Amino acid sequence: MAARDGRGLVPLLAFLGVAAYSLSMAVVTPALPQIQAGLGTTAAGAAWALTAMTLSAAVATPLVGRLGDLYGPRRVLLAVLAAATAGMVVAASAGSLPVMLAGRVLSGVGAGVFPLAYTIIRDVVPAGRTASAVGLMSSMLGLGGALSWCMAGPIIDLLGWRWLLWVPVLGLVPGTVAAWWIVPRSPSRKGARVDWWGAVLFAGWLVAALAALTQGTFWGWTSPGVLGLLAASAVTAAVWLRVETRVREPLVDPRVMRLRGVWTANAASLLSGYALMAGGLLFPLLVQLPEDTGYGFGGSATQAAVLQLPASIGMTVAGVVAGTLDRRIGSRAVLFGGAALTGAGYAFVTVAHSELWHLYVGGIARGVGLGLAYAAVATLVVLAVPAGETGAATGVNTLIRTVGASLGTQVSAVIVAGVPGERGFTAGFALSAAAMAAVLPLALLAARGRGAGGAPERPPSAADAREERDPVPDGSLPAADRP
Repeated sequence: MAARDGRGLVPLLAFLGVAAYSLSMAVVTPALPQIQAGLGTTAAGAAWALTAMTLSAAVATPLVGRLGDLYGPRRVLLAVLAAATAGMVVAASAGSLPVMLAGRVLSGVGAGVFPLAYTIIRDVVPAGRTASAVGLMSSMLGLGGALSWCMAGPIIDLLGWRWLLWVPVLGLVPGTVAAWWIVPRSPSRKGARVDWWGAVLFAGWLVAALAALTQGTFWGWTSPGVLGLLAASAVTAAVWLRVETRVREPLVDPRVMRLRGVWTANAASLLSGYALMAGGLLFPLLVQLPEDTGYGFGGSATQAAVLQLPASIGMTVAGVVAGTLDRRIGSRAVLFGGAALTGAGYAFVTVAHSELWHLYVGGIARGVGLGLAYAAVATLVVLAVPAGETGAATGVNTLIRTVGASLGTQVSAVIVAGVPGERGFTAGFALSAAAMAAVLPLALLAARGRGAGGAPERPPSAADAREERDPVPDGSLPAADRP
């Protein structure tokens, strides 16, 4: 009965779970120098603390989403939260780099909270409120980043870098208990099977591709290692696609990925992920460059973090209001507006970055725009696919955003290193503006639905049935969703 009575708290639990995982992912970025010194490793070794979790998350996200579709999101969510918590404990207490990396790999399984949360929201939230719930959950990505930058300096100075890794545990442990108590059970599909061959092949080509992207800067983009990884990825991906078109229940159904509402949203996610992490590298780097370069600001790491804070808050707020906008103008218009605002922010700093306020203006526009865009693409995917494919489809969308983020970091680093002086930053900002300009036609191509606000219609869920039985004319929560 606890799960049924607490049904109205389920979306809140999903939001908090996603925020805790986002914090665990982002929290090592400001602590990389301290991790390097504390574990006695190199800068490249410390960077693997982030890379290891990214690779693990990329593989786990669509697989966990598929498992949630087949066996019910509750039991899979509990396993994912337990694995992520254990991984964070191992990483926080690690005395060597290999142990740290093992913990981070295990923590990466927690990325599965994204597609599971979307599935849970679709199950318990009525269709008219789905966009609001999805937008709020998407905003948790910005909240996790904002919290990590706010906490990093004081925690490192007062308690040490390891406590940055313990903080997410303080959110994951009660989150796991609350999930066990609140999230409703759902039946498994009869005769459901996991496409394990597809999962292995998928992991193979994806890890090879992401490893090439993340190590290209260190090994050289034309090195045998990078070229070999890219070739192995291409061959394995071809085999994987062939397998997925032939099995009865594929890990990722190619037919679903070809839906207009899905492929346009996925392409927009790739470009938006690029724009997010390109700015995450370019803005702090420009702030911390010495003033004698003629274009740097000579700022500290704290000043660079403060610069990121308004953008992260703007991204969070934009995700919250995106659902309201979706009901009024539709997800396509929200995506278009978010892409235009993000592109305008980057275009502004392309031509004006000589004063710190220029970076604040461009950064806030970037954050608010990406908050709207992320919420819109998630809603487009959730409403475009059958209910039984929600976890897998949103898992792939989250994965593609991760790939775009990796591209944003690596490509921007190459541009700044290869184009001398201020022109490198100008080129990096301009390329990010162009990436968001490419999202505009994708927004126009996205499927036009028949539901309210232009959202595609979908089969009624259990939440819709509850609202049908207990309508509330004044617009407040239906009885089943009230605390």
